[in-house]
Amino acid sequence: MNELTEYLDFNLFFYQNNTEKVSSIDYNTILIDSDVLKNVSVFNLINELDNKNKLLVYSPKYKDKHSFAQTIEKPIRISELNKKIANLINSKEFILNSSIQIKENYLLDKNEKKLKRGKTFVILTEKEIELIELLLSSKSSIQKDKILEKVWGYASDADTHTVETHVYRLRKKIQNKFKDNEFIVSSKEGYSI
Repeated sequence: MNELTEYLDFNLFFYQNNTEKVSSIDYNTILIDSDVLKNVSVFNLINELDNKNKLLVYSPKYKDKHSFAQTIEKPIRISELNKKIANLINSKEFILNSSIQIKENYLLDKNEKKLKRGKTFVILTEKEIELIELLLSSKSSIQKDKILEKVWGYASDADTHTVETHVYRLRKKIQNKFKDNEFIVSSKEGYSI
């Protein structure tokens, strides 16, 4: 199966050998033959590879009890295999692009519109997400007029309390749920995270 990689668009590894270590190999997708899962140590090793797409390849007579990103029955056409791997990679990239690490212990999940810390979360509005992303993108504080322009599309000289109101509400949500008064910091230079 290794020779198939030249026909596919992906950096691929086919896991058949019980002794081969794949944890240090940089592959997008690992095809796993169902027979190797009978070895407990191999199964544990494969489960530790959470940064890889894992695709279980099995014959119809062997049904696996464990969950993988996708399963595929042998025999398979190369075009079908290629399509399955493409779908896996695209969905993984979508998830990675929608999750943003903030500070050391927060995760912004744009798909679910949640700010998470551990198992606790708070629901965010679209504008709150845009505000957080803008503050994260800057290494220094951002002034109110720039936030108005970038997030709300207002002229920078507009006389409004939109920014202050949204920052106040967002801080209150975070304080109520996470007891964190330092998530958004304000100074005379503007706002920052």
